[in-house]
Amino acid sequence: MTVRSVVHYPARVLKGLAGPVGAIGDAERRLAADLVETMYDSPGCVGLAAPQLGVPSRAFALDVSVMRRPPPGNHGLVVLFDPELVIATGSELAREGCMSVPDYTCDVRRATSVVVRGTTPEGQTRVVEAEGFEARAFQHELDHLDGLLVLDRVAARADVFPRKRRAKRGEHLK
Repeated sequence: MTVRSVVHYPARVLKGLAGPVGAIGDAERRLAADLVETMYDSPGCVGLAAPQLGVPSRAFALDVSVMRRPPPGNHGLVVLFDPELVIATGSELAREGCMSVPDYTCDVRRATSVVVRGTTPEGQTRVVEAEGFEARAFQHELDHLDGLLVLDRVAARADVFPRKRRAKRGEHLK
């Protein structure tokens, strides 16, 4: 496991379509471990996608249980390869931050309930049904795999805000 540097916009890897992972081997499990280690080491981070580490592969790690006030019923640590959004329902506008766009937060409209399917580092298919903030986090990470950032999801310039402060170690911002 290695803590890696998080790539910041306008890095090209953040705007490209991430390629499929396919079979899970040692390299993919190392990537999963690096995603988890880097996510947990990054203040305010609840999810991280492979392109944010400079790797154009369809993989991410997510864990909203690390928040100061974790959403009830969350799934804890989820690591998926080749994830896909199966169902998305509801709609809510809320503030989001992004490790790759560290100086801004944005008001973004997202589904309030999702079903996501992907492959675990152990090679098993996993289906996750998530709601609320966890559903938002899944959609945010899936966007990274399609070359989309929070800046691409805002309806107007008025929905982009300078970040007031950066999170300190052990503190989690939305």
